[in-house]
Amino acid sequence: MAGISKGATPATATANREALSRYDMDDRQDFADSDRGFIAAFPDKLYSADGRVIFDASRYDYISDDAPAPDTVNPSLWRQSQLIRKGGLYKVVDGVYQVRNNDIANLTVIEGDSGLVVVDCSASVEAATQGMAMIREHISDKPVAAVIYTHTHVDHYGGVKGVVSVEDVASGKVPIIAPGTVASFDKHAIGENVIAGNAMSRRAGYAFNSLLDHKATGCVTCGIGIGTVPGATISYISPTDGITETGTKRDLGGLEFEFLYAPDTEAPEEMHIWTPQLGALTCAENANHSLHNIQTLRGARTRDARNFARYLDETLERWGDDVQVHYGPHTWPVWENGAVTAFLESQRDTYKYIHDQALRLANKGYTPLEAAEVIELPEELGRKWFNRGYHGTLHHDVRAVFTKELGMWDGDPVSLHPHPPVEAARRFVDLIGAEKIIAEGQRAFDAADYRWAAQILHALVFAQPENEAARNLQADAYEQMGYQAEGPQWRGVFLTAAKELREGVQPAAFATASPDTILAMPVDILFDFAAVHLIGDKAAEADLRIDFRFTETDETWTMWVRRGVLNARRGASADTTLTVTGSKAALVGVLLKPASAGQLAEAGKIKLDGDDGALRTLAGLLDEFDPDFNIVTP
Repeated sequence: MAGISKGATPATATANREALSRYDMDDRQDFADSDRGFIAAFPDKLYSADGRVIFDASRYDYISDDAPAPDTVNPSLWRQSQLIRKGGLYKVVDGVYQVRNNDIANLTVIEGDSGLVVVDCSASVEAATQGMAMIREHISDKPVAAVIYTHTHVDHYGGVKGVVSVEDVASGKVPIIAPGTVASFDKHAIGENVIAGNAMSRRAGYAFNSLLDHKATGCVTCGIGIGTVPGATISYISPTDGITETGTKRDLGGLEFEFLYAPDTEAPEEMHIWTPQLGALTCAENANHSLHNIQTLRGARTRDARNFARYLDETLERWGDDVQVHYGPHTWPVWENGAVTAFLESQRDTYKYIHDQALRLANKGYTPLEAAEVIELPEELGRKWFNRGYHGTLHHDVRAVFTKELGMWDGDPVSLHPHPPVEAARRFVDLIGAEKIIAEGQRAFDAADYRWAAQILHALVFAQPENEAARNLQADAYEQMGYQAEGPQWRGVFLTAAKELREGVQPAAFATASPDTILAMPVDILFDFAAVHLIGDKAAEADLRIDFRFTETDETWTMWVRRGVLNARRGASADTTLTVTGSKAALVGVLLKPASAGQLAEAGKIKLDGDDGALRTLAGLLDEFDPDFNIVTP
């Protein structure tokens, strides 16, 4: 059965039918709201520069409005996907427009008398370019007066070069406003997506369903957006105007924008935006038609659930009496004052409940997993569709509060210094025996105890990764767990695990560390990126010093390797072995691929002064990252 998805077992079909009782299926307001203000459908698919189709909305046509949830999809996730699959250009209110669902994130355009203000740019240049063309055709051909990044995540700045040119930003014609200082925004935006980008991209392939086919046994949207766009172009332009104080105002395009600075919430740098003339508010990703992550499955810094609540309450205090519409960078808006304030109050209380109850149980001696198993939202919160777990989930958010407040150790001594997975697995198999583990895994699967089946079989798969029976049975268990999951990221993780157990590792669908993002890195972060490639034990005896002179800025940095550590600082060194001179683009190539220096020098792109053997030594000390590393097998 390798490579073939299996259907739902009778137990999974029953579990999904019984799940209906947990949900308010009679509440259809979201269907009306997601259609409200529709102007135009997408004129075409999205294509890459070489002509490949990278996004085709018709792939989701099987998720029609009147189709009941199949047995292989949790009915709550199916409902959310019916809403998410709708896309095109929408009018939010007079002067506010959104392009939704040609990408995982929205492009919002606010029209003022003298220009357009673009709030978040989608994740890709292709999606943003299509979106802006639709704005030009149906709304306005006024110039872009400003771009606003609401926070530091790639799906909100990645399409910026489809909105504005580097030249217009550099000249000061079009400012880019963002939360935090410019340096801090750059650090978090690029650091998160590049420094740990290889690991993040691999994990994101699981969490965002990017390696699955679009079908009822595979990907059924990402919950907060239709999906990622493999093969798309991710761009970056540094902001020019940082917002570090709540109450800061800017006149953009003839409209007033007021900002509430909300750091350490859904992103390290984030802000809410109020446009008083329009009665329009966005709380960025601190308020969504979904429970958000306190800790992402793709990997990122753990967030502060208490801050979500704190800044949502401050927003209500400042603008709650006047707000008429809330628009978000994902999903559809909320209209009318009463509905908006109820939405924000409910989201505020949901995050505070998770924070407070997790720590209440921590203080009673519960471990993260024990707390996650018993905490449930009060019905008034949990029955609201926008508090359901379409991005974060209650279970892993509770565990994340422990991580944020108490750290990585769960308090149980046995978890402080356990054997690594393979060594532990071999011991289990030696003790129990492969045949008994298979038998117990099958018994658990037949009893619909899929969590235990996956857990006990994990030992055998890691001890004997070539054991096809163990891999296939564990895949079967993961598959049923995926079919029952309400959260699309849990579904993606489990179904991708099943796929790779059956078929082997799947090629990466995308990378957050795009060439454009790497070239946009501030120099200090560029050296940080190089430093995480250094193989510490190989470099323990190395003693290197190389100067890099960047011709665009006539700035020199000295980099040295000693004691297994790569450091760098601004300024030339008096005792450097080698000076490498060139453009930033060329020096990025040298720093990350030192063996390329000879070719670059021959082509006249860099100049080498000194002992170029230092670069050959450096090349031998740098690691390479496989974007397709194993996850479900050792």
